[in-house]
Amino acid sequence: MEEQDKLQETGLESQLASCFSSSSSKSLVFPSRPGYGKLGTKCVVKANHFLADISVSDLSHYQVTITPEVFFRKKRKAIIVELVRLHRNTELGRKLPVYDGGRNLYTAGSLPFTHKEFNIVVVNEDDEGASSSTREREFEVEIKFVAHVSMHQLHELLSGKKVDTPHEALKVISIVLKELASHSYVSFGRLLYSPDLRKSHNLSGGLELWHGFYQSIKPTQMGLSLNVDLSSSAFIEPLPVIDIVAQILEKDVYSKPISDADRVKIKKALRGVKVEVTYRGSFRRKYRITGVTSQPTRELFFPLDEKMNMKSVVDYFQEMYGYTIMYPHLPCIQVGEKKANYLPMEACKIVEGQRCTKGLNDKQITSLLKVSCLRPREREKDILQTIHQNDYDCNPYAKEFGIKVDKKLASVEARVLPAPWLKYHDTGRDSKILPQCGQWNMANKKVINGSKVRYWACINFSRNVQQRTANAFCQQLVQACQSLGMEFSHEPVIPVYSARPDMVKKALKYVHSTSLNKLDGKELEFLIAILPDNNGSLYGDLKKICETDLGLISQCCLTKYVFKINRHYLSNVALKINVKMGGRNTVLLDALSCRIPLVSDIPTIIFGADVSHPEAGEDVCPSLAAVVASQDWPEVTKYAGLVCAQPHRVELIHDLFKCWNDPHHGIVYGGMIRELLLSFQKATGKKPLRIIFYRDGVSEGQFYQVLLFELDAIRKACASLEPGYQPPVTFVVVQKGHHTRLFPNNHNDRNSTDRSGNILPGTVVDSKICHPTEFDFYLCSHAGIQGTSKPAHYSVIWDDNNFSADEIQSLTNNLCYTYARCTRSVSVVPPVYYAHLAAYRARFYMEPDVHENVKSEVTRSKVESVRPLPALKEKVKKVMFYC
Repeated sequence: MEEQDKLQETGLESQLASCFSSSSSKSLVFPSRPGYGKLGTKCVVKANHFLADISVSDLSHYQVTITPEVFFRKKRKAIIVELVRLHRNTELGRKLPVYDGGRNLYTAGSLPFTHKEFNIVVVNEDDEGASSSTREREFEVEIKFVAHVSMHQLHELLSGKKVDTPHEALKVISIVLKELASHSYVSFGRLLYSPDLRKSHNLSGGLELWHGFYQSIKPTQMGLSLNVDLSSSAFIEPLPVIDIVAQILEKDVYSKPISDADRVKIKKALRGVKVEVTYRGSFRRKYRITGVTSQPTRELFFPLDEKMNMKSVVDYFQEMYGYTIMYPHLPCIQVGEKKANYLPMEACKIVEGQRCTKGLNDKQITSLLKVSCLRPREREKDILQTIHQNDYDCNPYAKEFGIKVDKKLASVEARVLPAPWLKYHDTGRDSKILPQCGQWNMANKKVINGSKVRYWACINFSRNVQQRTANAFCQQLVQACQSLGMEFSHEPVIPVYSARPDMVKKALKYVHSTSLNKLDGKELEFLIAILPDNNGSLYGDLKKICETDLGLISQCCLTKYVFKINRHYLSNVALKINVKMGGRNTVLLDALSCRIPLVSDIPTIIFGADVSHPEAGEDVCPSLAAVVASQDWPEVTKYAGLVCAQPHRVELIHDLFKCWNDPHHGIVYGGMIRELLLSFQKATGKKPLRIIFYRDGVSEGQFYQVLLFELDAIRKACASLEPGYQPPVTFVVVQKGHHTRLFPNNHNDRNSTDRSGNILPGTVVDSKICHPTEFDFYLCSHAGIQGTSKPAHYSVIWDDNNFSADEIQSLTNNLCYTYARCTRSVSVVPPVYYAHLAAYRARFYMEPDVHENVKSEVTRSKVESVRPLPALKEKVKKVMFYC
């Protein structure tokens, strides 16, 4: 993956060291806003931000220690609630504290003591594994003064002074505003849900949809802002486990035994889920599921004592609890970590309020989106209703701390940036086009640079598609590519080859070698693969073999599209094929005429980077990083991509720059940045003199850490190529996971909305709801299709190039019109989009045993030294293979 070059200059090593020390110093400061943008048509939008104010300036922080230690947050909260109920009017001096559920307690003003211990007795009925003899338990609670929480720094920041963000003050306000809601809602961080907040909906597979809301306090230019948004999430239905199992397997389990495959499916779906027993009357002991037995209940025995006298589970439940097991043909669930306990599925019920952390299937996702996708008018109405229901004016905790929240959406000045002119091939009619409302039509137009496909083949993995049908589909796809301006051979190298889905490796090797023999040593360039609609691991296996073994670009097409061919589908596939084979679909007209500020004047490379993390519950799977970089200048349209594996859930990209000592070649340099800089130089004949780096997936709390590490890697990669080579860098973080929504000021004004009722594409906001001092903006670069459009949030956290607000905003917006896979502007800048696609593709390259979710120290330590991904073939990584 790396191109290895020996150190040529003796002074380079010391330069790298000085480069490291300068950029890793604590002097890194986020750039101040250089002013406000002026480009575009002015308008007014509404944002789901509500002005907040806090009048109390004397806040106190106390440390809470509970003995014996309590491991569950809900129980710790219950203990403190009981303490406040008993002692608020006496020892607490009438103060109403807020507690974060961990070790921190805050008050408005000070408590009458600096250190005090309380003995609190609580009912233990919610504890996992609590026996009836320990239902009441006494805890010692120690409250100890830590420090006063200053509000001065927060006031300084809100007044526009450049100071560090006062995280603790903001944390206190956030806890205060969440405290009351957390008593009646199920909370997950800043998200709060309830089955009673609008009607819950069944999602199938034992899941139901709960509605809720998100709230977060932020420092903004207008002052303190409470960001409130709607949220929906899948929860496990509080049903008997046997009924949940029937829904998961979608079959009758009440009268028929289940297979080993079913048992694995149940274990995967229910591991870690909390259940309560139903065979002990009112006392409902709680456990977490750790597994599923391999034998049915009627065959299960366990030792009664140290003499290993065995007893059957069926007899034990009958004799001990008078409970007759009705479904002994089913396995038991296993609970407990240290010692496995068996519980019949019919005798347990899912505890209410457990959010599903596993991935949803297509059917469940469709159901969720159907219910939760709200048009802007409805979403705005429901957000205002949430504010009304929360009634912060009557919230006793908000009153205690002097917090007031406005009930009106923030009205914000915005601008609609103009769409850029796009250029297609001169042979088509009207080679220039100006997109309208974020989209355009390619009718009678040809791509600006058509690629060549001389040698191609097709493998049909679908038994429903006959040879004649596959041939006809391939010919129509070839014609679609030709009509776009590609040079595409009419006939495949060999006839369409049919193969079973489980023979993917054998089929690919056969087609590749047969084609090679027929072409007298020339290589097959392109493969069309027809896949079954439900193809399991076939797609991933095919991509891995083609891209890391054979060096073959491929295009997969599902059976349903082969039978139901439409021109729009073929055109979109043809656009993907063109860029995969090294062509360009369209470019910005301003790029061709060298009129893009801070891009066209000198050779400029634009990077996109993203890290894809495994799903929740995948405890040892590595994270996958992808970096793409533009390979054409001044067009900045073609992006080469590289991928790598790194430790589980690590956000910093480790392989941006690497340096190691080779026994034969001395000090050797590599890494993704270095390799992409070299490939840019090879493709354009020029070395980049400016770097623009768009980085996705970074939360605000990680900005400094990511900048410190990754800017340093970029500088080292540059310095390793040539002494003194340090092109100026602009580092921009792109966030889509935020909760800011923008609404039209007047939903009835058709001139200020798109067809879906959303704000117009190109709408940019850099005032009022943005950071008081730092360089950030919200940009809605796309037209809405369904639901409410979410703008992307861009934060410039390093800027050697001194971009103005207009320059970075218009560049970002214009790039969103160059996304290769469609004729619409997209919601995030394309290099980030491409990096996301490349990181997703890399998941298919992992070895099968890496997927094993085994909780063991051996496995965990093995993943800490992550197994490298198989290397992409040279001809693959030069093109946009991930599209």
